[in-house]
Amino acid sequence: MPAGATVPDYQAKVDAKLRAVQAGVAQGPFKPEWDALRQRYRTPEWFRDAKFGIFIHWGPYSVPAFANEWYSRNMYVPGNKAYEHHLQTYGPQAKFGYKDFIPRFKAERFDPDAWVKLFADAGARYVVPVAEHCDGFAMYDSDFSEWDASEMGPRRDTTGEIARAARAAGMHFGLSSHRAEHWWWYHKGRSFPSDVGNPEFAGLYGPAAPTGLPSDDPDKWPDGGQLQTWMPPDKAFLDDWMVRTAELIDKYDPELIYFDWWTSAPSFEPLMRDTAAYYYNRTAAKGRQGIIAYKGSQFAEGSALFDMERGKTDALKLTPWQSDTSISVHSWGYAKDDSYRTAPSLIADLIDIVSKNGNLLLNVGPRADGTMPPEIVEVLHGMGGWLKINGEAIYETRPFKFFGEGTTQSGQVRVGGQVEESAVKGFTPADIRFTTRGDTLYAMGLARPLDGAVFIKTLYAGNPYLDAPIKSIELLDGGRIDWEQTPRGLSVKLPPVGAGAYPYALKIRVG
Repeated sequence: MPAGATVPDYQAKVDAKLRAVQAGVAQGPFKPEWDALRQRYRTPEWFRDAKFGIFIHWGPYSVPAFANEWYSRNMYVPGNKAYEHHLQTYGPQAKFGYKDFIPRFKAERFDPDAWVKLFADAGARYVVPVAEHCDGFAMYDSDFSEWDASEMGPRRDTTGEIARAARAAGMHFGLSSHRAEHWWWYHKGRSFPSDVGNPEFAGLYGPAAPTGLPSDDPDKWPDGGQLQTWMPPDKAFLDDWMVRTAELIDKYDPELIYFDWWTSAPSFEPLMRDTAAYYYNRTAAKGRQGIIAYKGSQFAEGSALFDMERGKTDALKLTPWQSDTSISVHSWGYAKDDSYRTAPSLIADLIDIVSKNGNLLLNVGPRADGTMPPEIVEVLHGMGGWLKINGEAIYETRPFKFFGEGTTQSGQVRVGGQVEESAVKGFTPADIRFTTRGDTLYAMGLARPLDGAVFIKTLYAGNPYLDAPIKSIELLDGGRIDWEQTPRGLSVKLPPVGAGAYPYALKIRVG
Protein backbone atom coordinates (compact mmCIF):
# COMPACT_ATOMS: atom_id res chain seq x y z
CA MET A 1 0.00 0.00 0.00
CA PRO A 2 1.47 3.44 -0.92
CA ALA A 3 2.38 5.51 2.12
CA GLY A 4 -0.22 8.16 1.34
CA ALA A 5 -3.01 5.84 0.22
CA THR A 6 -5.29 6.99 3.06
CA VAL A 7 -5.23 10.57 1.76
CA PRO A 8 -8.39 11.41 -0.23
CA ASP A 9 -7.72 11.28 -4.00
CA TYR A 10 -4.13 10.32 -3.29
CA GLN A 11 -3.38 8.65 -6.62
CA ALA A 12 -5.00 11.45 -8.61
CA LYS A 13 -2.84 13.96 -6.73
CA VAL A 14 0.28 11.91 -7.39
CA ASP A 15 -0.47 11.60 -11.09
CA ALA A 16 -1.15 15.34 -11.43
CA LYS A 17 2.06 16.24 -9.61
CA LEU A 18 4.13 13.86 -11.70
CA ARG A 19 2.78 15.50 -14.85
CA ALA A 20 3.73 18.90 -13.45
CA VAL A 21 7.22 17.63 -12.65
CA GLN A 22 7.76 16.34 -16.17
CA ALA A 23 6.56 19.64 -17.59
CA GLY A 24 9.00 21.48 -15.31
CA VAL A 25 11.84 19.19 -16.31
CA ALA A 26 11.15 19.92 -19.98
CA GLN A 27 10.82 23.69 -19.57
CA GLY A 28 13.99 25.52 -18.74
CA PRO A 29 17.73 25.64 -19.33
CA PHE A 30 18.60 22.57 -17.24
CA LYS A 31 18.19 19.18 -18.89
CA PRO A 32 18.02 15.86 -16.98
CA GLU A 33 21.39 14.60 -18.20
CA TRP A 34 24.54 14.63 -16.10
CA ASP A 35 26.78 16.33 -18.66
CA ALA A 36 24.20 19.05 -19.26
CA LEU A 37 23.66 19.59 -15.53
CA ARG A 38 27.41 19.83 -14.91
CA GLN A 39 27.85 22.38 -17.65
CA ARG A 40 25.24 24.76 -16.23
CA TYR A 41 25.40 24.33 -12.46
CA ARG A 42 27.40 26.87 -10.43
CA THR A 43 27.22 27.23 -6.66
CA PRO A 44 25.83 30.74 -6.05
CA GLU A 45 27.92 33.45 -4.44
CA TRP A 46 25.58 33.89 -1.47
CA PHE A 47 26.49 30.40 -0.31
CA ARG A 48 30.20 30.95 -0.81
CA ASP A 49 29.94 34.17 1.22
CA ALA A 50 27.74 32.76 4.01
CA LYS A 51 30.15 30.09 5.33
CA PHE A 52 27.99 29.08 8.32
CA GLY A 53 24.48 27.61 8.51
CA ILE A 54 22.24 25.88 11.04
CA PHE A 55 20.76 22.39 10.54
CA ILE A 56 17.70 21.38 12.63
CA HIS A 57 16.71 17.80 13.49
CA TRP A 58 13.34 17.93 15.25
CA GLY A 59 10.42 15.53 15.30
CA PRO A 60 8.50 12.99 17.39
CA TYR A 61 11.80 11.23 18.21
CA SER A 62 12.53 14.15 20.54
CA VAL A 63 9.75 12.89 22.86
CA PRO A 64 11.46 9.65 24.00
CA ALA A 65 14.77 11.51 23.58
CA PHE A 66 16.66 8.25 24.01
CA ALA A 67 20.09 7.57 22.47
CA ASN A 68 19.55 9.21 19.08
CA GLU A 69 17.10 10.18 16.33
CA TRP A 70 17.06 6.59 15.04
CA TYR A 71 14.79 5.68 17.95
CA SER A 72 11.82 5.37 15.59
CA ARG A 73 13.54 2.46 13.85
CA ASN A 74 15.57 1.03 16.71
CA MET A 75 12.58 0.65 19.03
CA TYR A 76 11.40 -2.08 16.63
CA VAL A 77 14.77 -3.90 16.41
CA PRO A 78 14.90 -6.73 18.98
CA GLY A 79 18.16 -6.66 20.87
CA ASN A 80 18.71 -2.95 20.31
CA LYS A 81 19.01 -0.88 23.48
CA ALA A 82 16.16 1.35 22.24
CA TYR A 83 13.94 -1.74 21.91
CA GLU A 84 14.64 -2.73 25.52
CA HIS A 85 14.21 0.83 26.74
CA HIS A 86 10.87 1.08 24.99
CA LEU A 87 9.54 -2.13 26.53
CA GLN A 88 10.58 -1.04 30.01
CA THR A 89 9.35 2.55 29.68
CA TYR A 90 6.28 2.44 27.43
CA GLY A 91 5.31 -1.22 27.18
CA PRO A 92 4.96 -3.58 24.19
CA GLN A 93 5.22 -2.05 20.71
CA ALA A 94 1.85 -3.58 19.82
CA LYS A 95 0.22 -1.37 22.45
CA PHE A 96 2.44 1.71 22.32
CA GLY A 97 4.18 2.32 19.01
CA TYR A 98 6.04 5.22 17.49
CA LYS A 99 2.73 6.74 16.39
CA ASP A 100 1.81 7.20 20.04
CA PHE A 101 4.63 9.70 20.56
CA ILE A 102 3.02 12.09 18.08
CA PRO A 103 0.26 13.39 20.43
CA ARG A 104 3.02 14.03 23.01
CA PHE A 105 5.00 16.03 20.45
CA LYS A 106 3.16 19.27 21.16
CA ALA A 107 5.86 21.88 20.48
CA GLU A 108 3.96 24.14 22.85
CA ARG A 109 6.94 26.49 23.35
CA PHE A 110 8.08 26.57 19.71
CA ASP A 111 8.91 30.16 18.74
CA PRO A 112 10.44 30.33 15.23
CA ASP A 113 11.36 34.00 15.62
CA ALA A 114 13.29 33.25 18.81
CA TRP A 115 15.04 30.34 17.12
CA VAL A 116 16.08 32.46 14.16
CA LYS A 117 17.31 35.25 16.44
CA LEU A 118 19.46 32.72 18.30
CA PHE A 119 20.87 31.42 15.01
CA ALA A 120 21.52 34.91 13.64
CA ASP A 121 23.20 35.99 16.88
CA ALA A 122 25.40 32.90 16.55
CA GLY A 123 26.59 34.23 13.20
CA ALA A 124 24.73 31.77 10.96
CA ARG A 125 23.65 33.03 7.54
CA TYR A 126 21.31 30.20 6.48
CA VAL A 127 18.89 27.75 8.14
CA VAL A 128 18.08 24.17 7.03
CA PRO A 129 15.37 22.32 8.99
CA VAL A 130 14.74 18.63 8.30
CA ALA A 131 11.38 18.70 6.53
CA GLU A 132 11.02 14.94 6.88
CA HIS A 133 13.24 12.45 8.64
CA CYS A 134 13.37 8.73 7.91
CA ASP A 135 10.50 8.16 10.38
CA GLY A 136 7.88 9.23 7.83
CA PHE A 137 6.43 12.09 9.87
CA ALA A 138 6.43 15.23 7.71
CA MET A 139 7.40 18.39 9.58
CA TYR A 140 5.47 20.47 7.03
CA ASP A 141 2.01 20.77 5.52
CA SER A 142 1.87 17.89 3.02
CA ASP A 143 -0.85 17.19 0.45
CA PHE A 144 0.35 13.58 0.24
CA SER A 145 0.20 12.53 3.88
CA GLU A 146 -2.07 12.97 6.88
CA TRP A 147 0.90 12.20 9.12
CA ASP A 148 2.32 15.69 9.22
CA ALA A 149 2.96 18.43 11.77
CA SER A 150 0.15 20.62 10.48
CA GLU A 151 -2.49 17.95 11.22
CA MET A 152 -0.97 16.08 14.18
CA GLY A 153 1.34 16.80 17.10
CA PRO A 154 2.16 20.53 16.93
CA ARG A 155 -0.67 21.15 14.45
CA ARG A 156 1.55 23.82 12.89
CA ASP A 157 3.47 24.00 9.65
CA THR A 158 6.78 24.21 11.49
CA THR A 159 8.89 24.18 8.32
CA GLY A 160 6.86 27.02 6.83
CA GLU A 161 7.09 29.04 10.03
CA ILE A 162 10.87 28.65 10.17
CA ALA A 163 11.07 29.70 6.52
CA ARG A 164 9.07 32.86 7.15
CA ALA A 165 11.07 33.78 10.26
CA ALA A 166 14.41 33.17 8.52
CA ARG A 167 13.53 35.26 5.49
CA ALA A 168 12.15 38.06 7.65
CA ALA A 169 15.52 38.17 9.41
CA GLY A 170 17.43 38.29 6.11
CA MET A 171 18.71 34.72 6.35
CA HIS A 172 18.75 32.19 3.52
CA PHE A 173 16.44 29.18 3.81
CA GLY A 174 16.94 25.57 2.84
CA LEU A 175 15.46 22.24 3.86
CA SER A 176 16.40 18.59 4.12
CA SER A 177 14.60 15.39 3.10
CA HIS A 178 15.52 11.96 4.49
CA ARG A 179 12.43 10.26 3.13
CA ALA A 180 14.28 7.81 0.87
CA GLU A 181 15.22 5.65 3.87
CA HIS A 182 11.55 5.33 4.81
CA TRP A 183 11.22 2.43 2.33
CA TRP A 184 12.92 0.03 4.77
CA TRP A 185 12.93 2.02 8.02
CA TYR A 186 10.31 0.06 9.99
CA HIS A 187 10.84 -3.41 8.52
CA LYS A 188 11.90 -5.10 11.78
CA GLY A 189 8.55 -4.09 13.25
CA ARG A 190 7.04 -6.83 11.10
CA SER A 191 9.17 -9.53 12.74
CA PHE A 192 7.19 -9.58 16.01
CA PRO A 193 3.79 -8.27 17.22
CA SER A 194 3.78 -4.49 16.78
CA ASP A 195 1.66 -1.74 15.27
CA VAL A 196 3.86 -1.52 12.16
CA GLY A 197 1.83 -4.15 10.34
CA ASN A 198 -1.52 -2.50 11.03
CA PRO A 199 -2.86 -1.09 7.70
CA GLU A 200 -4.51 1.74 9.66
CA PHE A 201 -1.05 3.20 10.26
CA ALA A 202 0.46 2.57 6.82
CA GLY A 203 0.62 6.30 6.20
CA LEU A 204 3.26 6.59 8.91
CA TYR A 205 5.06 3.26 8.79
CA GLY A 206 5.01 2.94 5.01
CA PRO A 207 6.26 -0.11 3.11
CA ALA A 208 8.48 -1.33 6.00
CA ALA A 209 10.24 -3.35 3.33
CA PRO A 210 13.22 -5.66 3.90
CA THR A 211 16.67 -4.24 3.24
CA GLY A 212 18.09 -7.46 1.84
CA LEU A 213 21.14 -7.04 4.10
CA PRO A 214 22.56 -9.82 6.29
CA SER A 215 22.58 -7.62 9.42
CA ASP A 216 20.36 -5.07 11.12
CA ASP A 217 23.38 -3.43 12.73
CA PRO A 218 24.08 -0.17 10.82
CA ASP A 219 27.78 -0.46 11.69
CA LYS A 220 27.89 -3.60 9.52
CA TRP A 221 25.99 -2.18 6.55
CA PRO A 222 27.70 -1.73 3.18
CA ASP A 223 28.84 1.77 2.28
CA GLY A 224 27.28 3.92 -0.43
CA GLY A 225 29.38 2.28 -3.12
CA GLN A 226 27.66 -1.09 -2.51
CA LEU A 227 24.02 -0.02 -2.42
CA GLN A 228 23.18 -2.46 -5.19
CA THR A 229 22.98 -5.12 -2.44
CA TRP A 230 19.85 -3.43 -1.02
CA MET A 231 16.32 -4.43 -2.06
CA PRO A 232 15.17 -1.69 -4.48
CA PRO A 233 12.00 0.32 -3.79
CA ASP A 234 8.99 -0.16 -6.02
CA LYS A 235 7.54 2.37 -8.49
CA ALA A 236 4.80 3.50 -6.10
CA PHE A 237 7.37 4.48 -3.49
CA LEU A 238 9.61 6.23 -6.02
CA ASP A 239 6.63 8.16 -7.38
CA ASP A 240 5.69 9.15 -3.83
CA TRP A 241 9.26 10.31 -3.15
CA MET A 242 9.28 12.38 -6.33
CA VAL A 243 5.99 14.18 -5.68
CA ARG A 244 6.87 14.93 -2.06
CA THR A 245 10.20 16.35 -3.14
CA ALA A 246 8.51 18.52 -5.77
CA GLU A 247 5.97 19.58 -3.14
CA LEU A 248 8.76 20.84 -0.89
CA ILE A 249 10.29 22.76 -3.79
CA ASP A 250 7.00 24.34 -4.83
CA LYS A 251 5.58 25.15 -1.40
CA TYR A 252 8.69 26.43 0.36
CA ASP A 253 10.95 27.71 -2.43
CA PRO A 254 14.17 26.59 -0.70
CA GLU A 255 17.49 28.04 -1.79
CA LEU A 256 19.16 24.76 -0.80
CA ILE A 257 17.92 21.17 -0.59
CA TYR A 258 19.86 18.48 1.26
CA PHE A 259 19.27 14.79 0.45
CA ASP A 260 20.27 11.99 2.77
CA TRP A 261 22.46 9.09 1.74
CA TRP A 262 20.05 6.40 0.51
CA THR A 263 19.16 8.39 -2.59
CA SER A 264 22.48 6.91 -3.77
CA ALA A 265 20.62 3.62 -4.34
CA PRO A 266 20.63 2.79 -8.09
CA SER A 267 16.81 2.94 -8.33
CA PHE A 268 16.91 6.65 -7.51
CA GLU A 269 19.31 7.61 -10.31
CA PRO A 270 16.67 8.73 -12.85
CA LEU A 271 14.87 10.65 -10.10
CA MET A 272 18.08 12.46 -9.18
CA ARG A 273 18.44 13.78 -12.72
CA ASP A 274 14.78 14.79 -12.89
CA THR A 275 14.91 16.39 -9.45
CA ALA A 276 17.97 18.45 -10.35
CA ALA A 277 16.48 19.63 -13.65
CA TYR A 278 13.09 20.41 -12.07
CA TYR A 279 14.52 22.27 -9.09
CA TYR A 280 17.19 24.16 -11.03
CA ASN A 281 14.66 25.18 -13.69
CA ARG A 282 12.25 26.40 -11.00
CA THR A 283 14.91 28.56 -9.37
CA ALA A 284 16.28 29.76 -12.71
CA ALA A 285 12.81 31.06 -13.56
CA LYS A 286 13.12 33.22 -10.43
CA GLY A 287 16.51 34.54 -11.43
CA ARG A 288 18.70 32.46 -9.14
CA GLN A 289 20.52 29.15 -8.84
CA GLY A 290 19.28 26.55 -6.38
CA ILE A 291 21.68 24.29 -4.49
CA ILE A 292 21.36 20.54 -4.00
CA ALA A 293 23.62 19.18 -1.26
CA TYR A 294 24.34 15.46 -1.39
CA LYS A 295 26.68 13.17 0.52
CA GLY A 296 26.92 10.00 -1.52
CA SER A 297 27.43 9.34 -5.21
CA GLN A 298 23.93 10.11 -6.46
CA PHE A 299 24.92 13.29 -8.32
CA ALA A 300 27.63 13.67 -10.92
CA GLU A 301 30.50 15.76 -9.59
CA GLY A 302 29.94 19.38 -10.54
CA SER A 303 26.16 19.04 -10.91
CA ALA A 304 25.44 19.76 -7.23
CA LEU A 305 27.19 20.54 -3.92
CA PHE A 306 29.14 17.76 -2.20
CA ASP A 307 28.52 17.42 1.54
CA MET A 308 30.58 15.52 4.12
CA GLU A 309 28.60 14.31 7.14
CA ARG A 310 30.57 14.53 10.39
CA GLY A 311 33.71 14.81 8.31
CA LYS A 312 35.98 17.20 6.44
CA THR A 313 38.37 17.22 3.53
CA ASP A 314 42.09 16.92 4.11
CA ALA A 315 42.97 19.42 1.36
CA LEU A 316 41.85 22.59 -0.37
CA LYS A 317 39.04 21.88 -2.83
CA LEU A 318 38.71 24.07 -5.91
CA THR A 319 34.91 23.80 -5.88
CA PRO A 320 32.70 24.80 -2.93
CA TRP A 321 31.60 22.05 -0.54
CA GLN A 322 29.90 21.66 2.82
CA SER A 323 30.56 19.83 6.07
CA ASP A 324 27.66 19.04 8.37
CA THR A 325 28.07 18.10 12.00
CA SER A 326 26.16 18.49 15.24
CA ILE A 327 26.70 20.36 18.49
CA SER A 328 25.48 17.16 20.18
CA VAL A 329 27.96 14.31 19.93
CA HIS A 330 25.85 11.14 19.89
CA SER A 331 22.58 12.24 18.29
CA TRP A 332 21.33 14.70 15.71
CA GLY A 333 17.97 15.01 17.44
CA TYR A 334 17.59 15.88 21.11
CA ALA A 335 18.58 13.03 23.43
CA LYS A 336 18.76 13.12 27.19
CA ASP A 337 22.25 12.89 28.69
CA ASP A 338 23.98 13.56 25.37
CA SER A 339 27.45 15.10 25.24
CA TYR A 340 28.09 18.41 23.52
CA ARG A 341 30.89 20.07 21.59
CA THR A 342 32.47 23.30 22.80
CA ALA A 343 32.38 26.65 21.04
CA PRO A 344 36.21 26.88 20.65
CA SER A 345 36.39 23.41 19.05
CA LEU A 346 33.60 24.20 16.60
CA ILE A 347 35.13 27.56 15.72
CA ALA A 348 38.40 25.74 14.96
CA ASP A 349 36.44 23.38 12.69
CA LEU A 350 34.71 26.32 11.00
CA ILE A 351 38.07 27.98 10.30
CA ASP A 352 39.56 24.73 8.99
CA ILE A 353 36.57 24.13 6.70
CA VAL A 354 36.42 27.70 5.36
CA SER A 355 40.15 27.69 4.60
CA LYS A 356 39.52 24.70 2.32
CA ASN A 357 36.67 26.40 0.41
CA GLY A 358 33.87 24.85 2.47
CA ASN A 359 30.88 25.84 4.60
CA LEU A 360 29.88 24.48 8.01
CA LEU A 361 26.25 23.37 8.48
CA LEU A 362 25.95 22.96 12.26
CA ASN A 363 23.08 20.93 13.66
CA VAL A 364 20.90 21.62 16.69
CA GLY A 365 18.36 19.25 18.24
CA PRO A 366 15.50 21.07 20.04
CA ARG A 367 13.44 19.46 22.78
CA ALA A 368 9.91 18.21 22.05
CA ASP A 369 8.37 21.37 23.52
CA GLY A 370 10.33 23.56 21.11
CA THR A 371 12.97 24.85 23.52
CA MET A 372 16.70 24.63 22.91
CA PRO A 373 18.86 22.70 25.39
CA PRO A 374 21.01 25.16 27.40
CA GLU A 375 24.19 23.42 26.22
CA ILE A 376 23.29 24.31 22.62
CA VAL A 377 22.43 27.90 23.52
CA GLU A 378 25.77 28.30 25.30
CA VAL A 379 27.72 27.02 22.31
CA LEU A 380 25.85 29.25 19.85
CA HIS A 381 26.41 32.31 22.04
CA GLY A 382 30.12 31.50 22.20
CA MET A 383 30.40 31.14 18.45
CA GLY A 384 28.43 34.32 17.85
CA GLY A 385 30.65 36.31 20.20
CA TRP A 386 33.77 35.16 18.35
CA LEU A 387 32.31 35.83 14.91
CA LYS A 388 31.19 39.35 15.85
CA ILE A 389 34.86 40.20 16.41
CA ASN A 390 36.61 37.93 13.91
CA GLY A 391 33.93 37.42 11.26
CA GLU A 392 35.74 39.44 8.60
CA ALA A 393 38.26 36.59 8.41
CA ILE A 394 35.40 34.16 7.66
CA TYR A 395 32.50 35.75 5.77
CA GLU A 396 32.87 36.72 2.10
CA THR A 397 36.41 35.30 2.07
CA ARG A 398 38.04 32.99 -0.45
CA PRO A 399 40.88 30.49 -0.01
CA PHE A 400 44.55 31.45 -0.17
CA LYS A 401 46.97 29.51 -2.38
CA PHE A 402 47.60 27.26 0.64
CA PHE A 403 44.84 26.33 3.08
CA GLY A 404 47.31 26.33 5.96
CA GLU A 405 50.05 24.53 7.80
CA GLY A 406 50.52 22.49 10.96
CA THR A 407 51.23 19.08 12.42
CA THR A 408 47.69 17.88 13.13
CA GLN A 409 45.98 15.70 10.54
CA SER A 410 42.33 16.52 10.05
CA GLY A 411 41.54 12.86 10.67
CA GLN A 412 41.58 9.45 9.07
CA VAL A 413 41.10 9.92 5.35
CA ARG A 414 38.36 8.02 3.55
CA VAL A 415 38.26 7.43 -0.18
CA GLY A 416 37.70 10.80 -1.86
CA GLY A 417 39.56 12.84 0.74
CA GLN A 418 36.84 12.84 3.40
CA VAL A 419 37.98 12.46 7.01
CA GLU A 420 36.11 11.02 9.94
CA GLU A 421 35.17 13.54 12.64
CA SER A 422 35.67 10.91 15.33
CA ALA A 423 39.29 10.60 14.25
CA VAL A 424 40.08 14.31 14.49
CA LYS A 425 42.40 15.15 17.35
CA GLY A 426 42.67 18.48 19.08
CA PHE A 427 44.50 21.15 17.13
CA THR A 428 47.79 22.64 18.35
CA PRO A 429 49.29 26.16 18.15
CA ALA A 430 51.23 24.99 15.09
CA ASP A 431 47.97 24.59 13.14
CA ILE A 432 47.38 27.75 11.09
CA ARG A 433 44.75 28.39 8.41
CA PHE A 434 44.50 31.12 5.76
CA THR A 435 41.69 33.02 4.03
CA THR A 436 41.67 36.08 1.79
CA ARG A 437 39.36 39.00 1.19
CA GLY A 438 40.46 41.25 -1.65
CA ASP A 439 44.06 42.26 -0.95
CA THR A 440 43.89 41.22 2.71
CA LEU A 441 45.25 37.92 3.99
CA TYR A 442 44.01 36.39 7.23
CA ALA A 443 45.99 33.87 9.26
CA MET A 444 44.06 32.07 11.98
CA GLY A 445 45.45 29.89 14.73
CA LEU A 446 43.23 26.93 15.57
CA ALA A 447 44.70 26.77 19.07
CA ARG A 448 46.08 29.85 20.82
CA PRO A 449 49.48 29.40 22.48
CA LEU A 450 49.51 30.16 26.21
CA ASP A 451 52.77 32.12 25.92
CA GLY A 452 51.62 33.99 22.79
CA ALA A 453 54.50 32.77 20.60
CA VAL A 454 53.41 32.04 17.00
CA PHE A 455 55.58 31.01 14.07
CA ILE A 456 54.09 30.72 10.55
CA LYS A 457 56.47 29.04 8.12
CA THR A 458 54.34 29.68 5.03
CA LEU A 459 54.62 33.47 5.28
CA TYR A 460 58.39 33.69 4.93
CA ALA A 461 60.01 36.71 3.32
CA GLY A 462 60.31 36.18 -0.40
CA ASN A 463 57.35 33.79 -0.69
CA PRO A 464 56.40 34.09 -4.39
CA TYR A 465 52.71 33.80 -3.51
CA LEU A 466 52.85 37.06 -1.55
CA ASP A 467 52.80 40.12 -3.79
CA ALA A 468 55.14 42.05 -1.50
CA PRO A 469 56.63 41.95 2.00
CA ILE A 470 54.21 42.15 4.93
CA LYS A 471 53.65 45.77 5.98
CA SER A 472 51.13 45.44 8.81
CA ILE A 473 49.50 42.84 11.07
CA GLU A 474 46.49 43.36 13.31
CA LEU A 475 45.08 40.98 15.94
CA LEU A 476 41.33 41.17 15.36
CA ASP A 477 40.38 40.58 18.99
CA GLY A 478 42.64 43.41 20.09
CA GLY A 479 45.87 43.74 22.04
CA ARG A 480 49.41 44.74 21.16
CA ILE A 481 51.47 42.35 19.07
CA ASP A 482 55.06 42.22 17.87
CA TRP A 483 56.05 40.56 14.62
CA GLU A 484 58.98 39.93 12.29
CA GLN A 485 59.05 38.44 8.79
CA THR A 486 62.27 36.62 7.94
CA PRO A 487 63.39 34.20 5.22
CA ARG A 488 62.50 31.41 7.67
CA GLY A 489 58.93 32.53 8.36
CA LEU A 490 56.73 34.99 10.26
CA SER A 491 57.20 35.32 14.02
CA VAL A 492 54.33 36.89 15.98
CA LYS A 493 54.06 37.55 19.71
CA LEU A 494 50.45 37.64 20.90
CA PRO A 495 49.27 38.67 24.35
CA PRO A 496 49.47 35.62 26.66
CA VAL A 497 46.18 33.89 27.50
CA GLY A 498 44.82 31.28 29.87
CA ALA A 499 43.75 27.74 29.10
CA GLY A 500 40.60 27.26 27.02
CA ALA A 501 41.18 30.35 24.88
CA TYR A 502 39.41 30.65 21.55
CA PRO A 503 41.20 30.61 18.18
CA TYR A 504 42.65 33.92 17.01
CA ALA A 505 42.73 35.79 13.70
CA LEU A 506 45.48 37.98 12.26
CA LYS A 507 44.70 40.56 9.58
CA ILE A 508 47.74 40.85 7.31
CA ARG A 509 48.48 43.45 4.64
CA VAL A 510 51.39 43.45 2.23
CA GLY A 511 52.86 46.28 0.18
